[in-house]
Amino acid sequence: MNADSIIFAPLLPWIALYVACALAVLLIGLAIWRGLAGWWLRALAAVALLVALANPSLQQEERNPLTDIVLVVVDESSSQGLSDRAEQTQAALGRVLAQIAAMPDTEARVAVVSDGEGDEGTRAMAALSEALAEEPRARVAGAILISDGRVHDMERTPDLPAPLHLLMTGHSTDWDRRLVVQNAPAFGILGEEITLTLMIEDQGDVPANGGPGATVPLSIAIDGEEPRTYDVPVGEELSLPVTLSHGGKNVIQFVTPTAEGELTDRNNAAVVQINGVRDRLRVLLVSGEPHPGERTWRNLLKSDSSVDLVHFTILRPPEKQDGVPVSELSLIAFPTRELFIEKIDEFDLIIFDRYKRRGILPTLYLENIRDYVERGGAVLVAAGPDFASADSIYRSPLGDIMPASPSARVLEEGYLPEVTDLGEKHPVTEGLEALYPSQEDGVPGWGRWFRLVDLIPGQGQVVMSGLEERPLLVLQRQGEGRVALMASDHAWLWSRGFEGGGPQLELLRRLAHWMMKEPDLEEESLTAEAVGQEMTVTRRTLGDAPSEVEVTGPDGSLYTVPLEELSPGLYQGVFEGPDLGLYRLVEGDKTAVVALGPSAPKEFEETIATGEVLEAAVDARRGGVVPLEDGTPDIRQVREGRVAAGRGWVGITPREAYVTADVTVIPLVNPLLFLALAALMSLGAWLLEGRRGAKGS
Repeated sequence: MNADSIIFAPLLPWIALYVACALAVLLIGLAIWRGLAGWWLRALAAVALLVALANPSLQQEERNPLTDIVLVVVDESSSQGLSDRAEQTQAALGRVLAQIAAMPDTEARVAVVSDGEGDEGTRAMAALSEALAEEPRARVAGAILISDGRVHDMERTPDLPAPLHLLMTGHSTDWDRRLVVQNAPAFGILGEEITLTLMIEDQGDVPANGGPGATVPLSIAIDGEEPRTYDVPVGEELSLPVTLSHGGKNVIQFVTPTAEGELTDRNNAAVVQINGVRDRLRVLLVSGEPHPGERTWRNLLKSDSSVDLVHFTILRPPEKQDGVPVSELSLIAFPTRELFIEKIDEFDLIIFDRYKRRGILPTLYLENIRDYVERGGAVLVAAGPDFASADSIYRSPLGDIMPASPSARVLEEGYLPEVTDLGEKHPVTEGLEALYPSQEDGVPGWGRWFRLVDLIPGQGQVVMSGLEERPLLVLQRQGEGRVALMASDHAWLWSRGFEGGGPQLELLRRLAHWMMKEPDLEEESLTAEAVGQEMTVTRRTLGDAPSEVEVTGPDGSLYTVPLEELSPGLYQGVFEGPDLGLYRLVEGDKTAVVALGPSAPKEFEETIATGEVLEAAVDARRGGVVPLEDGTPDIRQVREGRVAAGRGWVGITPREAYVTADVTVIPLVNPLLFLALAALMSLGAWLLEGRRGAKGS
């Protein structure tokens, strides 16, 4: 198509022409006022002069029309996979593209939206902004979004120059049930009650047996154990008191079963991860008699500000008679009944340091200590020569829980403590070799110890050995509790730096924390740590090497994760989860639960199709929201500024954009000719006025 227009290329600046025009009008007005007969010739001369200076030209443009562009954004996020939304989307897309292709000078640009990175949800407005940035705004005739309306980046809505429409998937009869954790603390103190707040909510066209007033089963499982099920009301806020049972990560899983007809069960479960922390660790240290190693235990326990230490040392046995009044031997009486009967369960760990039976603790008290271990307590025995004697605490009710028995021999000979093959796998002694000091002769090794109580191994695990590979440190789980037996009282030599010393503080710290059931020191464990959609699976075991871990995804899919040995007893594998949600891990008799992202991703928090999210943006651009269950609407062309949606149709605005292929400029006047005309007319005016003047005289 062609277009003609008149343009000006003035010989003088426009301001000069304006001034010249004003002067011409003033002079012509003056000539008329004086009654000059040639004023009209003067006016024509002024016009000719001004036209010559303005230099008008005829501009002829050869224009090639451009097609109008309709942006079509197709939502293929996870929520669009529910019900028959994917089929609705593809059918609507096909019809929309066919209608646009049938329109003259109109074409479509399709942008596909999938799930955002991490848990960003549907980023439809970002996709629309990117598509708009790639096209000239003057050619954009409209934008059509095919989606369920659950858009999560409305703050990025672009300034469209044309109508915006939503073709909404889904059905008016859709309904869904979801479990929402409204409040869950990240940390909790062991033994203290914390409160979780959650709610089961029904959305959409809820059937008669659902909604507020209905009750549904809710299963609660802690750390992958057998779940417990309770009937809870729908639509009411539930406050659940929880008391953490162990330190470290406590994983609590909530599940409500899938109801018939609901859209998805991906939001019927939730996982809460709460780190259990100890408010204070209460330790009871009973020393049988003063010796150089007593200070070692005291310094270790007092150096930790989170430990409350109660320490008693038996300075004189009851049978000793030296005439010293009892009131002068101690500041307070040894509260044996209070400690070992009434308040024994308040202690996390009891340490017997070179203690032997002296009649201070009756058999009843020792039986209570044994029962305390069976109930979940912990006892550590740091043995000296007394453990091999007839007064050994092994020859008391505590012998029932000891991991090894004394042979009555005490070896007084130098030796180097060593980690056994089993000890290289056990978290208490794993990696202690890396803490070998370098001795003067350059040979790595620990300093020697010079006393060892000969032990006969029982059911306990020997993780360190001494002279001629005799047991030095023996660990055992007993009932719900734990017992450790160290067959020497010479650990203090390491802290004094004898012959280079050794990792005494690290060993005793690990030992104490293992006995207090710190999760990081569990010798049999299956754990997983998630970063984004990648999980690192860790299996620690003292047994045979595991080959792989079975992983169940949130949609029920099964995967296997091969494990590689990082160090003795420690195996690890990496798995990239294809979806966000809950994953259950199984290896042997060990199970674990881990959430990649939230247990219910943003795509499944609210699944009912709606136009409310986009309503303001659509109305601002005179568009419309059309449910696809009523059929794909017709596409019409409407003038700019008119309402662009109606019953069964949506509109786009023709833009009539073009590109100029060629420009021809033809001058309309010859400046020299017009200047000559101006001069002639000025001369004619002068002659006319001169004749009239002569006649009048």
